[in-house]
This record gives sequence, structure tokens and C-alpha cells, in this order.
Amino acid sequence: MSVRLLSPGLFSLLRVSLSFFVLVGFSLLSTAKQPNVVVILADDLGYSDLASYGSEINTPNIDQLASEGVRFSNYHTSASCAPTRAMLLTGVDSHRAGVANIAESMPPEQTHSPFYNATLNLNAITVATLLKEAGYHTYMTGKWHLGYKESELRPFNRGFERTMMMADSGADNWEQRSYLPHYLKSHWYADGEEYDLPDDFYSSEFLVDKAIEFIDSNKDDDKPFFSYIPFQAVHIPVQAPKEFTEKYMGVYDQGWDVLRKKRQTGVKEQGLIAADAPMRDMHTTDNWDALTVEEQRFHSKSMAVYAGMVDAMDYNIGRFIQYLKDTGEYDNTIFIFTSDNGAEPSDPGEMSKLFPLMMMRLGYNRDYETLGEKGSYGYIGDDFASAAAGPLSYYKFFSGEGGIRVPMIIAGPAVPDNKKGSINHAMSYVKDLAPTILELANVEHPGTDYNGLAIEPVTGKSLVDLTAGRVDKVHPKDEYIAYEIGGNAAVIKGDYKIMRNGAPVGDEKWHLFNLAVDPGETKDLASTEPEKLAELINDYAHYVEANGVLPMPDGYEQRKQVSINFFRENVAGPAMMVLGVLVAIALL
Repeated sequence: MSVRLLSPGLFSLLRVSLSFFVLVGFSLLSTAKQPNVVVILADDLGYSDLASYGSEINTPNIDQLASEGVRFSNYHTSASCAPTRAMLLTGVDSHRAGVANIAESMPPEQTHSPFYNATLNLNAITVATLLKEAGYHTYMTGKWHLGYKESELRPFNRGFERTMMMADSGADNWEQRSYLPHYLKSHWYADGEEYDLPDDFYSSEFLVDKAIEFIDSNKDDDKPFFSYIPFQAVHIPVQAPKEFTEKYMGVYDQGWDVLRKKRQTGVKEQGLIAADAPMRDMHTTDNWDALTVEEQRFHSKSMAVYAGMVDAMDYNIGRFIQYLKDTGEYDNTIFIFTSDNGAEPSDPGEMSKLFPLMMMRLGYNRDYETLGEKGSYGYIGDDFASAAAGPLSYYKFFSGEGGIRVPMIIAGPAVPDNKKGSINHAMSYVKDLAPTILELANVEHPGTDYNGLAIEPVTGKSLVDLTAGRVDKVHPKDEYIAYEIGGNAAVIKGDYKIMRNGAPVGDEKWHLFNLAVDPGETKDLASTEPEKLAELINDYAHYVEANGVLPMPDGYEQRKQVSINFFRENVAGPAMMVLGVLVAIALL
């Protein structure tokens, strides 16, 4: 067989043409705009609080993201807010990032450790810092809770170009008022400087307004943006505009047990867990039928306010989405929506006999008629929190799946057409979001050295290939994921999980579950699979050593410590110290 060679002239022409197309291709790649990245973080949102996760609450805008993206059914976070935020923004374990616990509940016995500062360590580099250096505009509007007393700790000096941040663990949603007796007003900062809220403030609306304002201020320079929007919803005090609450009046009249079962059905119908997965009855849930009619009426409206607050957050997310559509940015924007932990179970009235005094000091009321409106202090307690986290066990603060498994959605151009509307069941963790964001923006993390400073390396794994369907997992079965806050701890490895919870709901013992068949954690396998239990306890010991985890003082309870710290830090003099002791005793 003969081979016909190209003539020298034709070969030269092809070579020139190929070079031209290669140059054009590289030119197009170099000038193509990088995607915008938006991270929306709800506060204390339970696993089944979205319609796309089985809820009765109206969340059409978040559900639109779910239909255009990927829902993660097996995404885990920490069980408390600040540790989650530290890991999300850095990809570093919360201890090594300096946020092993929230400042409000840090026992003084642990504050000697640099891992227990309750502020984000300067050697944990935020994704905002790296994105800003790569040419992104970086904006933050919402709750920070990673340190503010020194200016270098504020988000304006941690990589964010424009900020409107609330510094504390929570705050009133209608006024510049604290929700804890530690201080009379919440601490807000605009671009690093103290800020006074406007008179027409409602948190979810205000934060979206500011996010739009920041993006709009640079819309003509064609640079991509990173917008981090950590909402106050649905952290206590639970508050919502009246028109949103009214949509849910009467919906919860049958009580928390009925709602929890409905949520279980909804989650299964969405395909998020197996149809035959069992659900445990929570021992902390009261008997609805034993309540008086007036008590039932009040609890039902409290949950209606909670649903209204979720609905109002979704409505304002819809305004943000519409702005991006109107400005032509929507199709080039990647969204990550999630929650910092499970539903909030705290009932301040049960936790402290001094709650009425706190209400008086801060100017709140618990009147039924205005529940959720300005001046009202709302919460749902552990009964309805169990339903909001349903069909999982426990809730915020604790290591059950209801405390650490939450909704997570990734939507936008990172999701191929054949994956839109799909559910991913692979294990993922909050530390994975930082490397995911960086890969989406085509920005590399510097590793262990940043401008001559030794920094913490990222220990999460990017979810980009998982989202696109190129891999079926990023955490292999022989890799463990561990976390600890306030003595409550968990290790997940493959299908198995151990968890340990302290007072007031746990027994401080390790329990073993197979999450693949039992995400509700109904069957403890500790006695039937002792070798697996020992294996994961050994993994936890390695985690403790690698991350400087300290033992908790005897009798420690995370929520109780908040009140103890207040009196320790704010009460002086022998007589007042005696009062502090009496208050601590009253909390027992």
C-alpha cells in the first residue's frame, strides 16, 4: 500500500492554520470571564426545612436552584455556627482555624490554646483573600461570628472588599438589639467600621439589598464576583413579617409528632433517603396531647413564625436571583446554598429561670398576638426542632444526624445538563466547600506558605468532579471525617458513624450506626460490631491528637456555659460574684 505525502506548500498552510486556531483558542480561554460564585448560608436551618428537601414550607426560589443544580443528601457540617463558618471559608478544621467552639460558650479552662480563641486564626487563609488576589470582587453581607474586637479579625481585613457584617452569634431581625443579655445592642460593621441600622430594617431583606448594592457598584468593570450571604434566618429570636407568618397559621395545629412524620414522608418522596429507612422517636420531645389548648395554640404559632421566616428568606433570595437575571449575570453564576448546622432546640425559658429578667432588660415580649413581629422573642424549642431536622435524630449542638446533616445545593454552570435536578448521595463535609469554590474559580490554594507566612493547609476536598458526575465519591471508605464541639463528637467512615453526646440529652458514651441503612440512627451497633466501634474510636483519637482537641471540664453544658460566662465576665465585686454563683445554681 502506498502512502501519499502532503506537498510542502499544503503542509505549510495546514501548520499556519493550526497555529492560528490554537492561538485563537487560547485567546478565548484567557479572555473568558470566570464564573461568579455566590454562597448563601442559612442559620440553624433543619434538614427538611425546604420544599425540595421534603418540607411543607414554601421555598420556590431555593427549589429553583435545586431543580437547576444538584442536591446533596449526605452533606455534613459541624453542630454549631462559628466552627462551621471557619471551615467553610478556609477548608481547615475548626480547631486548627482557632474556632473549636463559639466564644459565648467557651470554658475558661480551654482559652490558653490557640485552637480555642473563638476567632479565626490569621494563619487560616480565607477563600475571599485568594479570590480577591485573583481578580474577583469579594462581598460579604450578614453574620460573621469569627471575631471583631480587633480590626484585623473583621471580614473587611480577611479578604472581603465590601462588607456589611453582624459580628455576634445572633441578633434581633427588626432592630439593632441583642438577643443575649451580654450587651444591649448588636454589633454591626460596614467595611470594617461601626454601623447603625436603618429604621426600616428586617434582616433578610436588608442583607439582600446590600448584596445587590455591592455587586451593582462594580457591574460595569466585567470582573467576576464572590458574594457570601450568611443570613440570620432562622436563628433565634425567630421573627418574620406578619404576612409571611399568616400563611402558616393553623398548619402546625396537630403538633410536632405529626409534623415529624410528615417530614419523614416528604424526605423519602424526594428520594433523599431510602424508602424503608426507620425514624427514631426523640426522648426529648414532649407529649403534644398533654398540653393545654392554649399551650398548643402558642406552640403552633411559634412554628408558623419559623416557617414564615424561612419563607421570607427564600423570597429575598428570589429578589437576588432576579437581579442577577436582569443584569445578565445569572447564567454565569454558581450558587452554593446550605445551612451552618441543624435546627435550634434552645428554649430560653426552660434553660434559665432568669429568662423573664433578660426579656425585661432587652425589651422583648412573648405576646401571642404579635409573636414574630418587632419586639417579639420567638423560638421553637427542641420539640419542633426535632421535626425541622426530621427524620434525623437530634438537632443543633449535638452530634446526631439532625445536628450535622443539612441541605446543600450546588447550581449553575458547574452542573452539566444531565445532572440538573439530581440528588447526590456521596458523603461530603463543610471543609470541602473552600476547595470547591477555589476550583470553580480556577484559583489555587498556596498550600502551607502564603507570602512567607506559614499557614494551615486545606484538608477538605473539592466537590467539582462529584457535582459534574465524573466521580462517585471524594471521600473513600477508608477515610474518616471527624468533628468535636463542646465534648459532643462524631466520626464518619464509609457507611459507619460513631457519635457521642453530653448533657443534657446524651450519656457521654460512643454509639455506632450504619448510616447507609439507618440515617435516623435508630439501631446502636456498638455491642454487635465492637471491632468497628474500636476502629472508629481509634480514628477519633488520631483526630484529637492532630487537631489539639482538649477535654471538657466536668459538668460542662454548651448552652449553660453562655450564662455562666456572662456573669463571670460582666459581674465584679464580692457581692455580685455571689449573685453569679446563685444564677449558675439556678441554671442547674
